[in-house]
Amino acid sequence: MNTSKQLQHKQTNQNQVNPANLERLKSLRYMDDEFFTVCLEDNFEAVELILRIVLGRSIKIKSIRVQEVLKNLQGRSAILDIHAIDTDSTEMNIEIQRNDKGADAKRARHNSSLLDAHILKPGEATENIPDNYVIFITENDVMKGGQPIYAIERYVAIGNEKVIFGDGSHIIYVNGQYRGDDEIGKLMHDFSCTNPDDMNYDALAKRARYFKQDEKGVRSMSKIMEDMMREAEQNKAKKTAIRLIKIGKMSLDEIAEATELSIEELKELESQAIQTA
Repeated sequence: MNTSKQLQHKQTNQNQVNPANLERLKSLRYMDDEFFTVCLEDNFEAVELILRIVLGRSIKIKSIRVQEVLKNLQGRSAILDIHAIDTDSTEMNIEIQRNDKGADAKRARHNSSLLDAHILKPGEATENIPDNYVIFITENDVMKGGQPIYAIERYVAIGNEKVIFGDGSHIIYVNGQYRGDDEIGKLMHDFSCTNPDDMNYDALAKRARYFKQDEKGVRSMSKIMEDMMREAEQNKAKKTAIRLIKIGKMSLDEIAEATELSIEELKELESQAIQTA
């Protein structure tokens, strides 16, 4: 095969998309966190739409970060699906949760505390701390109340009366099962919709259509899916390695052969296991 044909053959292979990825892509929705974060990365129009409907007021976003890792002082981390900051410096975390266990109250509290821990700079007064919102969009009605939105606030009990505490910390659960004939019902329809042409909101449909129907977008999404699968396999191997290290019956060389992780990676995992023991 001559050079020009070899190059053409290589380019053809690069342009081909794994059929399995194509099938999975057809079924992806905004309710799937990998698709959710890809479609909302730098998508100010869509993020502002979601926040306007959920919070019931206009929002102007100045920054969006997806899949952001935040750590507390002890090194415990959480990966935030969407971390947005509005023009008033209000911090907002939007999470997709298909599994009810991933949307428990303590998880919401943890995410809220991580946002707070990264807001104030050394020397800044706590009274200047801006509000923060942790918003869980859940596939099921985890609160079991049949409501579209559940707003969680802190209150002060004064006798039989409850007065809002006003610390600026807000937790909101959005019921993904809700299908009312209103904005939130239409939004939740779009989150569960696999076909962009059936969506109500163009701000969501445009990006979904790009990754599902545009040739360049499909290739890009396919690569993202393959990278995420590799990362998932890598994380599974690391969890296996940590368990084997803690059991202490295999050498690092043996664990490396079993997990296909490098000795350098295993030494780092070993150090982490010792610190958390």
